[in-house]
Amino acid sequence: MGDAIRTFIAFPLPDHLVRLAGDLQAELKDHGLDLRWVRPANIHLTLKFLGEIPSQRVAKVTDAMQAAGRETPPLSLMVQGMGVFPGIRAPKVLWVGLGGATEALGRMQARLEERLAEVGFAPERRPFKAHLTLARIKARLDADRLLQGLQAAGGYAPRPFEVQEMVLYRSELRPRGAVYTPLAGTALCADAR
Repeated sequence: MGDAIRTFIAFPLPDHLVRLAGDLQAELKDHGLDLRWVRPANIHLTLKFLGEIPSQRVAKVTDAMQAAGRETPPLSLMVQGMGVFPGIRAPKVLWVGLGGATEALGRMQARLEERLAEVGFAPERRPFKAHLTLARIKARLDADRLLQGLQAAGGYAPRPFEVQEMVLYRSELRPRGAVYTPLAGTALCADAR
């Protein structure tokens, strides 16, 4: 599969949220949390991780995105709170939470899954949990220190934002971190309201 590319579909973040992510990471680092931080410019709202796909399938993915986008108006969301998956005693992912039109976001993501299934992509078995990944946790952490860091950094004021376009990204894993390249984008349809 020499022409395979690693891909995912996501909503990009506005600049003010990229800056907020960097600020939250800095505050957590000040609490002595040594994690594998996601570069703020790489933080996004993942809708579907596709993994390795033949480059010839990009057009089918784009068609599915366009079909789901036509059925979905722009969404008003907000970032709020922080937490970890799967739990504080054995955390693997440190995230920023979302509020606002999260039910509509869930419906939109389900429509995208349906459209992708129509062109041959297996649906995700796990339930969709909208979040922004700030860091990945590989080593064992002191749960109390992590909780203190989350409480200190998690008290920021909620920040609203609107998602208007979903993007298909290529993900290249490199020694200095992942590089994400936009391959295609599709606007959400204001007429779908």
